[in-house]
Amino acid sequence: MDHIVTLDSRQEAALQSIADRFITQHKGDAVKALKEMIVLNGHLQEKLDAVESRHRV
Repeated sequence: MDHIVTLDSRQEAALQSIADRFITQHKGDAVKALKEMIVLNGHLQEKLDAVESRHRV
């Protein structure tokens, strides 16, 4: 999962907007929002890994 993503200014602005809304959902607690995002990404990564393993067979 070593992949570097480069964003243009439009993508960066959209990402910032989403991040701001996500932090707002967590009552301004950026650490709590980050922890939830890590958990969510972990679940998504597990699903992606399962799909990839099925395609390799």
